[in-house]
Amino acid sequence: MSAHPNPAPEAVAAIIPAMNEADRIGATVTAAKRIPGVDMVIVVDDGSNDDTGPLARRAGAEVITHPKNKGKAQAMMTGAFALRNREISDADPGIEPTHRALLFIDGDLEDSAVNTAPLTAPVLADEADMTIAILPAQKRKGGGFGFVVGLAKKGIAELSGFEATQPLSGMRCLSREAFDAALPFAAGWGVEAAMTIDVVNAGLRVEEVECDLHHRVTGRDLKAQLHRAAQYRDVARALAVRRVRRLRNGGSAEVKKDGKK
Repeated sequence: MSAHPNPAPEAVAAIIPAMNEADRIGATVTAAKRIPGVDMVIVVDDGSNDDTGPLARRAGAEVITHPKNKGKAQAMMTGAFALRNREISDADPGIEPTHRALLFIDGDLEDSAVNTAPLTAPVLADEADMTIAILPAQKRKGGGFGFVVGLAKKGIAELSGFEATQPLSGMRCLSREAFDAALPFAAGWGVEAAMTIDVVNAGLRVEEVECDLHHRVTGRDLKAQLHRAAQYRDVARALAVRRVRRLRNGGSAEVKKDGKK
């Protein structure tokens, strides 16, 4: 049984932040709709200059458009807040709205998006408040040198005590309580590491789940290295913010959003 009073969600909304994923978004949306329990797919088109939005809508997603790119973290929050507004407006007057679990998935997963299904089961069963996908080794060559992953893994362990297998995994399922505990999301590429720290330190249950997912692998050219430098910067910034927060609270790892233990 859960230690918190909120009821377990009965359905799942898949939220897909996407930028310039026209080649993949249709297949990703179609696969997400096949996940058991998913009754809504929301794509946040984050400033794309291709047909990501129209193709997502054609595949059956509800689409929210950022005219200009705001970054993954903001796109995730846009989708979740839009869902919350829908749930409140759909509720009968005087009745507390029910909240879906939030399944965040990347727009480039294509057909493998359906394999995020194992993330939803523990949250729907009230056995976990947040689940994180562990991905297999990718079939295509590429990938970095592990600097960003190492930074995130070490920082999460230091600041929350949680030993993350894949600290930068973006495929996650959250209860509404876990989502609220992680607000406001850290900017840019620091969102996942920060989310893990904040949810664990809120006293909520986090579980890693193996999922057979395949996505585009970043190479090792100059563009890829600049991308990793931005990742490193954002993760370091998110960790620094949480170190300061911990110091302000007497060195305790258990830190609430209002600054109280």
